[in-house]
Amino acid sequence: MNLQNSSTGEAQAATHTTEQETVVRIQSGPVRGIARDERGVVAYKGIPYAAAPIGELRWRSPQPVKAWSEVRECTQFGARCLSAWEGDREPGPPRSEDCLSLNIWTPTQKSDDRLPVMVWVNGGGFQFGSSASPSFDGSRLAQKGVVVVSFNYRVGVFGFMAHPELDREAPSGNYGLQDQLAAFAWVKANIAAFGGNPDNITAFGESAGAHAIGILMASPLAVGLFDKAIGQSGALWDGSNGSLESFDEAHARGMAFAAKVGVTSISALRELPAEQLNAAALWNFNRNPMVSAFSPNVDGHLVPELPGKTYAQGRQMNIPLLAGWNDAEYFPFRGLGLPQESASAFRQAAQSWFGADRMDEFLELYPADTDAQAKASADALAGDLIISEQTWLWLQLQRRAGQAATYGYLFSHTSPYVPIASHLVEIPFVFGTLTPQFILGSTQPPSDADRALSDTMMSYWVNFAAAGNPNGPGLPQWPDFEGDGPVQQLGETVGPVANDQQNARFRFISSYRTDGVFPARWRKERIAGGGH
Repeated sequence: MNLQNSSTGEAQAATHTTEQETVVRIQSGPVRGIARDERGVVAYKGIPYAAAPIGELRWRSPQPVKAWSEVRECTQFGARCLSAWEGDREPGPPRSEDCLSLNIWTPTQKSDDRLPVMVWVNGGGFQFGSSASPSFDGSRLAQKGVVVVSFNYRVGVFGFMAHPELDREAPSGNYGLQDQLAAFAWVKANIAAFGGNPDNITAFGESAGAHAIGILMASPLAVGLFDKAIGQSGALWDGSNGSLESFDEAHARGMAFAAKVGVTSISALRELPAEQLNAAALWNFNRNPMVSAFSPNVDGHLVPELPGKTYAQGRQMNIPLLAGWNDAEYFPFRGLGLPQESASAFRQAAQSWFGADRMDEFLELYPADTDAQAKASADALAGDLIISEQTWLWLQLQRRAGQAATYGYLFSHTSPYVPIASHLVEIPFVFGTLTPQFILGSTQPPSDADRALSDTMMSYWVNFAAAGNPNGPGLPQWPDFEGDGPVQQLGETVGPVANDQQNARFRFISSYRTDGVFPARWRKERIAGGGH
């Protein structure tokens, strides 16, 4: 990583002459943010943390940004990275290959304050997403006494294409993860200028963002870049598809893509317009991105081995972890689960997947006596396989390492504002933004109960970022994660809840892992099925 060796503490806060002066000097030059808002928070948006990954820098490790001398206006989000999701219609800044920027919300600008720092990694299946989403506005979290950072990273073909020719420059394929390392290194080197403590950084993320954090915790290149982790609905980037793509598979995908667009060299690929390449690599929610799209691979460098194996052997970063899942994780993933059209179709597919000798055990956990019962079980299984079991396992293996605190949660809250505790819906609660829940088709405004839960969750997250423990005055006690013991329910009631039914399902799924890794045939069969 070219940016990872930046020394800490070189950036210093500037002297402010008026409330409107928000100029801060960082390593690359002075930046000006947005005047302090009604919450007392100053925002800086669109700060480049690496050079534009265009031209000869396409499919290269992130490079240092060129320094500037004049004050740079950082009051607007930077461009969003090009999206591989063919249905992506999210409003926001324009999309561009030149997208490596970050944003900061701080309640102070005094470098001697040394507030806890929370660095958000957004999700999107490594195919889409950006830090400019209104749900991720960090001002409300910052108001509680932390410095909040978010950033963009390359996704899809630009973030994860591997190719043998690229390996002559450096191990290829995980450029999006390299961007994340560069962003964390930038924070480490510069955040003191914004009142943050470079020795107290918490990585927090959801879905692919949580998966990325889980992967980075298994990478030797990430050691020392963050001190605590919060994972919302994600962990190891494995599941019903098996485990991460091998380097050989990633190379084959890259070479097939080059042939598809009609070129024979990386230099020729670098000359093609970014929009043309992006259009040739689009993805949709009917296919599993792990086996049908460009996504993280085991490159032997940033990802030295399958993360599940690293965790099973206790060689991950031993740092405090707070992680959990939502009660209805299945909601966006129904198309990736087992058949739901009838009980017989569900049972037949399950037998093929889990083996005839274990069907009695399976059907006790996922009953399918009727079509309706099978549909409910198919939903539960999809959520368990794709998200929940591996998040639970992350906690289990981190706890087993025995050197850091672990805290688990179950988000079960429903209301007119959030009628289903689906994947994604907890994010506006964590940030206090309570933006519309479009994934559910809900446009109902939040209630007082929604706002109260959001405030509680923000306090838990901030407390954990400050001291590695979510508990604090006025909050329901959150117990340590103890394997099969209770997790903290975040719902109509907040407090420990027995998780016996889900634990039994998770243990069943985890029993198919060997040394932390699912059977290789799961991945092969998913690939043979076209990624469904």
